Amino acid sequence: MTKKQSTDTPVQKNDIITATFEDLTHEGAGVAKVDGYALFVPYGLPGETAKIKVLKTKKGYGFGKMLERIEESSDRTDAPCPIYYLCGGCQLQHMTYDAQLRFKHKQVQDAMKRIGGLEDVPVHPSIGMEDPWRYRNKAQVPVGENEDGDLKAGFFQKRSHRIIDMESCIIQQGANDEAVQIVKEIADKYNIKAYEEDKHRGTLRHIVTRQANSTEQLMIILVTNGPDLPHKKNLIADIREAMPNVTSIMHNANNKRTNVIFGEKTDVIWGEEYIYDYIGDIKFAISARSFYQVNPSQTKVLYDKALEYADLQGNETVIDAYCGIGTISLFLAQKAKHVYGVEVIPEAVSDAKRNAELNKMEGVTTFAVGEAEDVVPWWHKANGLEPDVFVVDPPRKGCDETLLQTMIDMKPEKIVYVSCNPATLARDLKILEDGGYETKEVQPVDMFPQTNHVETVVKLVRK
Repeated sequence: MTKKQSTDTPVQKNDIITATFEDLTHEGAGVAKVDGYALFVPYGLPGETAKIKVLKTKKGYGFGKMLERIEESSDRTDAPCPIYYLCGGCQLQHMTYDAQLRFKHKQVQDAMKRIGGLEDVPVHPSIGMEDPWRYRNKAQVPVGENEDGDLKAGFFQKRSHRIIDMESCIIQQGANDEAVQIVKEIADKYNIKAYEEDKHRGTLRHIVTRQANSTEQLMIILVTNGPDLPHKKNLIADIREAMPNVTSIMHNANNKRTNVIFGEKTDVIWGEEYIYDYIGDIKFAISARSFYQVNPSQTKVLYDKALEYADLQGNETVIDAYCGIGTISLFLAQKAKHVYGVEVIPEAVSDAKRNAELNKMEGVTTFAVGEAEDVVPWWHKANGLEPDVFVVDPPRKGCDETLLQTMIDMKPEKIVYVSCNPATLARDLKILEDGGYETKEVQPVDMFPQTNHVETVVKLVRK
């Protein structure tokens, strides 16, 4: 049974209205108001007046489609990607880059005030890129078939699982683009079938590529529906011939009905298990499933800011929660007495230990496997660990409440919070403020130009 459209709203489904956009949602859609009723319309920009068709109404808000722009914002630009309005990978290519940076700054600022109650905390302007294109060092591309039965590879259409075939993605590094196209053509040559999500059959699910920015080493990962990879020897030979710079070819088996890209088993079918990259002077070994920031130049900016906020003098004990493969931990270890890192993924902790050895930092780092909210309290109670600085870089859901309370109980002089979600960041900052900390400054960093995502670094000190 379908829900009826609301009849007590100032507009109804299929109405065509003229309205002016006043704001943007956190996803980048325009917000138009009709008698105080909000309509969310993709690609609308504040200050623009447009003719809008109402697609759906709910009690407090509705959704619309822009039919015609009557007045255009100076923040509008032509999207250079030919499939931008179909592909779901980017959300902001129709905005000038300056406007994108202002939007992300406002997104963080609004979350601080509305959710965190932090009215007077300085939120600095977003740090952007000189060239906000071709920055991604990793591509994860689903594979399907077109009407002729040939393979296609591209990102999903907005709010669907329909693959939009692409020849190039202009926010991907060129080598990743090239690798995806070459693998697609070679797999087509040997009649390897694409995975059909609805029927759970077929072979090739995803093509994943990673390039190390500083060394230019390239890893290709073929994700299949089960353990079999047809024509494996021919695939390897043809990929190596077409791309002499490839360092590593991996095979990952995933036979589950899931949106998760990787299965549990990954094998090296040619070359090395790792590729190596540098952030600043620190060398990192990156495996097929390592979490490693996708924007190399902005990662350096982000970590430098975290190090600045930590303000280490050389005699501090630091805890790095959600440490991943040790990227931030090793940056901190350059200036700390000892860094303790905790991460729930065992493979990531193995990589972190390996990276510490690579950089001759094993003596000043300790890494443990487990949930941060379990391991850190245990360190505190069993070992009497009292950190001077606490660094957290949690997933989008933010920090667990137990971990936040443990941080408050341990009373480090400084907390550095790195976040990819302004809403959960602001929520957690409010808890830390109530627990005796003062939020000193907030720095957005644009790690993901052309998208609505923003990374933020925050400095807190104990009152």
